[in-house]
Amino acid sequence: MKHILIIYTGGTIGMQKSRHSNALAAVDFKSLTSSIPQLKSSDINVEHISLKNVIDSSNMTIEYWVEIAQLIESNYNDFDGFVILHGSDTMAYSASALSFMLEGLSKPVIFTGSQIPIGARRTDAKENLITSIEISANKDIQEVCVYFEDKLYRGNRTVKINSQQFEAFSSPNYPILAEVGVNIKYNSSYFLRSNSKKLKVNTSLTNDVCLIKLFPSIKKEVISSMINTSKNIVIESFGSGNASDQSWFLDELSNAVNEEKLIVNCSQCLVGNVKQGEYETGSKLEKIGVISAGDMTTEAAITKLMFLSGKDISLNDKKNLFKKNIRGEITE
Repeated sequence: MKHILIIYTGGTIGMQKSRHSNALAAVDFKSLTSSIPQLKSSDINVEHISLKNVIDSSNMTIEYWVEIAQLIESNYNDFDGFVILHGSDTMAYSASALSFMLEGLSKPVIFTGSQIPIGARRTDAKENLITSIEISANKDIQEVCVYFEDKLYRGNRTVKINSQQFEAFSSPNYPILAEVGVNIKYNSSYFLRSNSKKLKVNTSLTNDVCLIKLFPSIKKEVISSMINTSKNIVIESFGSGNASDQSWFLDELSNAVNEEKLIVNCSQCLVGNVKQGEYETGSKLEKIGVISAGDMTTEAAITKLMFLSGKDISLNDKKNLFKKNIRGEITE
């Protein structure tokens, strides 16, 4: 028998409408699971636990990621897989963060949620939950994933693309890991493989990161003020990593690099990757020391910087690790 632990963090999947208003409020998850007979089977035993304070995923912070990671760590030897019930809005961030925090992971950790609360008539929650439990019993999965609407994705490759359809997520630059129909079709050649027999949980993340999304005619004062807030900066540039080559802009970035700030370059495009040497404007970023994020998602780039900034290593080591594929988050 497989033993699966559900960790409930909050989100739409465990919400119901208040009797006094149309607002959604969290309900007792124990009462919900008891009303789903499909969770009881002869080959999978399901248990569940909740965060101390369940939250809307818009309120997700590093502290909650640490709590989730520590719950996995403390229950790691007793369970074959884990299902994290999470709001969809920040699920891609959380799945990316946990992928970096759970070093040496050799069991499935599946994030899922829903677009409609589990108690509603037309909910997508039951199928997402039941299938996530089924997938989490597959010992060949040894990474953090997101399962949503018939597809299993690598967690740190996902982005939320739709708030109105059940197909809420996409993996723009990496193939899906499984597709669910009558049967579950696994694309096992794309799975991460772990050689570790021991889990190490990294909890020293910091939020010393800022995100600058470029747009035409962005003010110098905006760039300057944002750069001054953090030591780790993610720039969302145009196309394949292009940005303005105005002298003031390049000077701001160059000065930040000289002050030993780590600046990485993501594309605003969902599909494709940053190639800083392909056009002249991108080449200038390369010359001043801005690091290409390749085909990494913005969510993965941000959480990877949070992870690296919490490590007691040199700036040069952080740069090298950022460019390196450590959890399947980037195509080297």
